[in-house]
Amino acid sequence: MQRQLKLFAGSSHPSLAQAVARHLDTTLGRMHVIRYSNENIKVKIDENVRGYDAFVMQTSCPPVSDGLMELLITIDALRHASANRITAVLPYYPYVRSDKKDEPRISITARLVADILQTAGADRVLTMDLHSPQIQGFFRIPVDHISATSVLCDHFSRIKGDDWVLVAPDAGEAKDAGRYAKQLDIPLAIIDKRRYGDDENAHAVHVIGEVEGRHALIVDDEVATAGTLVETARILTEHGVKSVRAGIVHPVLSGPAAQRIKESELKELVVTDSIPIPPEKLSPKIRVLSVDSLLAEAIQRIHDGRSISAMFL
Repeated sequence: MQRQLKLFAGSSHPSLAQAVARHLDTTLGRMHVIRYSNENIKVKIDENVRGYDAFVMQTSCPPVSDGLMELLITIDALRHASANRITAVLPYYPYVRSDKKDEPRISITARLVADILQTAGADRVLTMDLHSPQIQGFFRIPVDHISATSVLCDHFSRIKGDDWVLVAPDAGEAKDAGRYAKQLDIPLAIIDKRRYGDDENAHAVHVIGEVEGRHALIVDDEVATAGTLVETARILTEHGVKSVRAGIVHPVLSGPAAQRIKESELKELVVTDSIPIPPEKLSPKIRVLSVDSLLAEAIQRIHDGRSISAMFL
């Protein structure tokens, strides 16, 4: 007899969790979170989960550390309530950019997050478009890593023409960008960038490939302050492109990002709802596509014991 599936949602992105639940033809598991005056968090599971296959959805968005702590407490509560298996569903992985020791005396925090998720009681992890796919190697439990490439490509395939070019924002993104270029059947160009010291924004130096007279599409896994994105759009415009669009999975949109995008050369920024975007950061240039069906299918396949990789064949 197959275990029953229960989907629970943290407080980070309830609308996405509800949409995923609808695709799974279920309702969200009942739980509530209490934040005390001393800033401690209490999570109570309000229904029986003994023997269930439990999935907990929590994306990484402000307040990031509070959301992570809430997730850990929820996993621990489910473990002590005798859930049979617990899967942490992380559309955007916490501290994903802290994936290497590139300075002395710092933490590789993405690895630390992996450690504490396992310590809390997670049996497996489902996540999407990691900044560095090798983060999967930080875990000693199964990690299913899915991609929203198809969601973005479906949108752009309906509007692209023969004069489009796919642009990787730096050489390190060329391999991932190549997947988009292949799926959209358009040529690939690469921006040569330089990053100086602790400057958050890399600076475009050269364009490798033919872009003049074409419509440019920039792809990347995330947009944070948008400095690099806006700089890339500017240099492409200087190199004679007809227009610049961007397709980016995770809309972090921190600091001055929203204003920079409004004032930029970008015609359109297409993102997913892996992270909720506050209304004040939205603009007519930003289009949001949902990954609800993608996450729901992955969850159903994990529950049924079917292949995740078959989703992307």
